[in-house]
Amino acid sequence: MSLALYMDQHVPLAITEGLRERGVEVLTAHEDKSADWTDPDILQRATELQRVVFTLDDDFLAIAADWLESAREFAGVAYAHQLGITIGQAIRDLELMASVLDPDDMRNRIEFLPYS
Repeated sequence: MSLALYMDQHVPLAITEGLRERGVEVLTAHEDKSADWTDPDILQRATELQRVVFTLDDDFLAIAADWLESAREFAGVAYAHQLGITIGQAIRDLELMASVLDPDDMRNRIEFLPYS
């Protein structure tokens, strides 16, 4: 099973569209009607759907770290600094992740996408 992604509300639409053009399964917070939810609620929702959250919001790093420390399960977080990655690089990196990792690989894991 390939990795399915859940885009938080701050991810540019161009990244979502580029991933979909490459066959990556993506659901956005806007499509799931959770764009106004708190970050912990979004992480919980993505976990319920067995999707890794992709975010440019460093608040997710603290939330995921807290969940790790308290042994609370989550589907995974992929993070890129909003000023440190281009749209094209995000698409390439996330496409690679989705093709080589499965949900078990990302469970309770925080993955940092490299700076461009």
